[in-house]
Amino acid sequence: MKRFTCQSCGQLLFFENTRCDQCGTALGYMPEVENLVALVPEGQGLWRSVACHGAEESHAFCANHAYDVCNWMLRPSHDRGIFCFACQFNRVIPNLSTPGNMERWRKLEVAKHRLFYTILRLKLPVKNRLQDPQEGLVFDFLDDSPDGWSPIMTGHSNGVITIATKEADDAYRERMRVEMGEYYRTLLGHFRHEIGHYYWNVLIRDGGRLEQCRTVFGDERLDYQEALQNHYARLPPDNWREHYVSLYAMSHPWEDFAETWAHYFHIVSTLETALSYDMTIGSMADGQAVLTHRNDPYLHMPFDEILEAWLPLTYAVNSLNRSMGLADFYPFVLTAGVRAKLRFIHDVVRQVQQTV
Repeated sequence: MKRFTCQSCGQLLFFENTRCDQCGTALGYMPEVENLVALVPEGQGLWRSVACHGAEESHAFCANHAYDVCNWMLRPSHDRGIFCFACQFNRVIPNLSTPGNMERWRKLEVAKHRLFYTILRLKLPVKNRLQDPQEGLVFDFLDDSPDGWSPIMTGHSNGVITIATKEADDAYRERMRVEMGEYYRTLLGHFRHEIGHYYWNVLIRDGGRLEQCRTVFGDERLDYQEALQNHYARLPPDNWREHYVSLYAMSHPWEDFAETWAHYFHIVSTLETALSYDMTIGSMADGQAVLTHRNDPYLHMPFDEILEAWLPLTYAVNSLNRSMGLADFYPFVLTAGVRAKLRFIHDVVRQVQQTV
């Protein structure tokens, strides 16, 4: 995520802001210019940038702005419907008559919008259900049934990503993290993992990369349910980190791919944030860190340079967390086996970008 500033007063802004805390100006995110923009009203629900001199197209807020869950904008003369690019993929939202679901939906949308920020920055192809009725991307945010007998499971199936609404509850998610033996479990991580399954279909299965992928992640034709049962029935080997970024990645090649895909999203997104704040650990000159990594990790930074910038940064931030008595910010080990899988993801993404 890049750093944003208010074009009206210069105040530092954050991606989810809807109003500048300093000058009170309304804010909206315009995905076509990748910027959080200070706005002035034009009437009839239309807005323009304060930096615009009349030539820029008028914008409207997404319909979900009325629920305070979206600050993205659309161009009425260009975009179809009343929903922004990110919200057009919603098929089922949480039942807002259920106590607490409004806040849960807000958290889900924060994670989902950050996901789409990354998708757009990486210039990845994505189709909604109207564009591809069979396997277009949609999100269902579902509650467990009232009787408790049919718990909703987060997952992906042919373009449909289901997110259990309860995952937006911090206490539930932390309890599951401990019970499942996971050292990292976040709402944004769920979105990045499940979109990995979607892109396995789009870029691997349908993109002519199946054999290449199998040489890196294994044969996905392995029976999925049997593989999961075997995974949870056995203790992991001591050397599992040599080849997998997480324990769950061991369960099946599909999950290995999705976990690695999510991890690549973690890296490029966090690295963009660090670089935008001039946070990088490099060689020293006259007692000062030399900031050598200036390329865009989404589009231009080679894979080796990404790791060269990323790993020292994680060491430093982990040390900062430990100084505060907190758990490691980055509890992962990027062994040679994991790096090879991340490099495969990186190469696929770069290949797709070259065709855009």
